[in-house]
Amino acid sequence: MAGKDYYEILGVGKDASDEVLKKAYRKAAMKYHPDQNKGNKQAEERFKEVNEAYAVLSDKEKRRQYDMFGAEGFQQRFSQEDIFRNFDFGSVFREFGFGSEDVFGRIFGGMGGGRRRPFGGRGGGYYSGDPFRRTAQQPQKGADLVMDLQVSLNEAVFGATKTASFNRNGKVERVSVKIPPGISSGKKLRISGKGQEGAWGGPSGDLLIKVLVAPHPQFDRKGDDLLISREINLTEAVLGTNIEVPTLDGKTLSLKVPPGTQSHTQMRLKGHGAPRFKKTGRGDLYAKIVVRLPKSLTPEQEELFKQLAEQGL
Repeated sequence: MAGKDYYEILGVGKDASDEVLKKAYRKAAMKYHPDQNKGNKQAEERFKEVNEAYAVLSDKEKRRQYDMFGAEGFQQRFSQEDIFRNFDFGSVFREFGFGSEDVFGRIFGGMGGGRRRPFGGRGGGYYSGDPFRRTAQQPQKGADLVMDLQVSLNEAVFGATKTASFNRNGKVERVSVKIPPGISSGKKLRISGKGQEGAWGGPSGDLLIKVLVAPHPQFDRKGDDLLISREINLTEAVLGTNIEVPTLDGKTLSLKVPPGTQSHTQMRLKGHGAPRFKKTGRGDLYAKIVVRLPKSLTPEQEELFKQLAEQGL
């Protein structure tokens, strides 16, 4: 089932309108309808694929999910039952004048979403309102929705509250998202009940928010540690110096660079990194010392370097 190209199955482009989809579906369904292809199993399988493609692409929310996650990603998130949920075979066959409903019942086993009526008296289950099959339907949780949310490094490190917009059941909804301090890129936050609606009285699925941390112009992050580069000139590296190092939370720290420090040496400032996610304490801040060499020398400077070279430096 994975990787089906529904647009290719119906022979339409990805920008196809509802009217174009309907025409393409009618043409393909009539071509492969079992009444027109008695005993042809290949035509029957093709008929299934055509109906599956139309069930997805004719539903705005399912089509949006399919376009977002691609064929394989969609198949991983949606079962056959999810795909045909709310797809009313009875309505389809009446609208397009296809054969008897018995054909749909035999091929699809009543997966179409018709009316639901209780059976067995009080406290009983439900059976599908389409005439293909009458079987008990247990409440089922709706499918989860997944979305990306970009945050800044400051928001990821120190926490924040963001407003996220997402499409649910064909409508744009907004939800307040609390970003916990110390969260790293790729982590998912779960918001219960904000996914697809459940079936047969089941609960809605959840909204999974994947946090993506945007790059920072000065700081890099590795786990709970932060890294920043600071330049010093050649004589400062040789003789030693004191430099100022900014922190992500706006402080300025003084750092002693000892004589003879090599370029790209990393010096630790303990406890000034990111808070440990769901733990106590913080990581460290590392200042990477970059020795800046002169691009040009005055005659006097050149003479001094020659003298140093003569002494083996």
